[in-house]
Amino acid sequence: MGLLKDRRTYDQQCGLAYALDVLGERWTLLIVRELLIRPRRYGELLDALQGIGTNLLADRLGFLVEAGLVRPLDPQRRTAGYALTELGERMREPVLSLARFGLTYAAHQPPPAASVTRPAWAILATDAMLDDTRAPGIDEVYGFDVDGEQFHVVVEGGRAVLHPTAAPDATLHVKTDAKTFFQLGVRRLDPLEAVLAGSVQVSGPPAAMSRCLRLLGLAGNPLG
Repeated sequence: MGLLKDRRTYDQQCGLAYALDVLGERWTLLIVRELLIRPRRYGELLDALQGIGTNLLADRLGFLVEAGLVRPLDPQRRTAGYALTELGERMREPVLSLARFGLTYAAHQPPPAASVTRPAWAILATDAMLDDTRAPGIDEVYGFDVDGEQFHVVVEGGRAVLHPTAAPDATLHVKTDAKTFFQLGVRRLDPLEAVLAGSVQVSGPPAAMSRCLRLLGLAGNPLG
């Protein structure tokens, strides 16, 4: 209990305060983001979190392991990688809710002059954008390729479920780059204009494209 004991705490009998005691430090939720996408090697985490520094990453991972949210894939080798525990997986919905808020908030902010965008982040963003209440009444599969990062969404029985793998038999295939995908997600770019400009390539029935856009909440007009 060394790392847990040494950490500062809000000392409040409140669910949110307990959550922030574990997750409130800088970089912690972004580590969780990476592990929600898939298990990661130490070097992959270090590469995805530019600026964290290896000592700080080791500290944050050690704390999350001790807290029971993360487990090493091989306790004898730090470089083998990390994955979320069953308790850690319960952070998925709260993190997706924060991501939804972040996309909405970013839409009302001026775009930064320079920032990092990674293809894998499109997976979590897509999961956050899915809304079963907008799921089409037919079963189909939407495949995505964002700068080589492939994933797909299966719509079945009125539910939409994201899978972080390629879909060989997708009804609709969408291919774009990470920066364009983010611009679409924050509604600074109209999907149809992106297709016409060639920054998004789509193959499949036009009706399926319309259903996919509606499912992701991108069927309306972008922000000005």
